[in-house]
Amino acid sequence: MEDLQQTKREENMADKFRNQSTTLESISFGNGFSITPSDATVFSQATRAIYVANTGNLTVMLTDKNDSNNIVSFLAVPAGTILPIRAQRVYANSTATGLVGLY
Repeated sequence: MEDLQQTKREENMADKFRNQSTTLESISFGNGFSITPSDATVFSQATRAIYVANTGNLTVMLTDKNDSNNIVSFLAVPAGTILPIRAQRVYANSTATGLVGLY
């Protein structure tokens, strides 16, 4: 039971933008962090976007104000792309590199 509660707490990490509009017009970034794909790592802050420096696939756990935690894959993301997605995890099977979480 404790493990389940810990997992839920990790999935509900700090998200300063949880209740803000998700329109593209509202996107601006004041902070960022390097992302190393991992099946175990949950970000301490959900992204507002992810920058992809080098082409590849990206599998992420998305988050929203309803904590839906959907897992999606983006295939052949071109180098230099900024994906405007709210993610809390990037999975190890991702092949894109040079990832930066922006928020």
